[in-house]
Amino acid sequence: YLVQAVLNLSWAPIFFGAHRLRLAFFVSCALLASAGVMAIEFAKASGMPDVFAHGMLPMAYLGRFLTQWAPQTRLRRFSVRFAAITPVGARLSCTGKIVEITEDGHETLARLEIGVVDKQGEVKLAGDALVALA
Repeated sequence: YLVQAVLNLSWAPIFFGAHRLRLAFFVSCALLASAGVMAIEFAKASGMPDVFAHGMLPMAYLGRFLTQWAPQTRLRRFSVRFAAITPVGARLSCTGKIVEITEDGHETLARLEIGVVDKQGEVKLAGDALVALA
């Protein structure tokens, strides 16, 4: 913890004050390595087997999945809830199913049930999206 605190406190003065880019690069690499070690130790001390992926990562995968199906300009709503922790290295799959076609003024919209599951079928994210059809 002490090493982490020293690196955190030294980062700003080195980079912004001295403009010593090589030293700043070294400090940032050391900070990243130290943070990684601390995260692993904290996860284990909390009873987890290892660190886990932040929930926004699977959400980003799901957003990419949607925009590969329809351009972002046609996305009207994208809503998810986090259902389970995602271990680092988990094999994930995005799913989507059109459950309703509706009209809203001048647009035809598809409502989709979307989600992210791991290879065991455990749901990591579940939600819905509203997409304007061309």
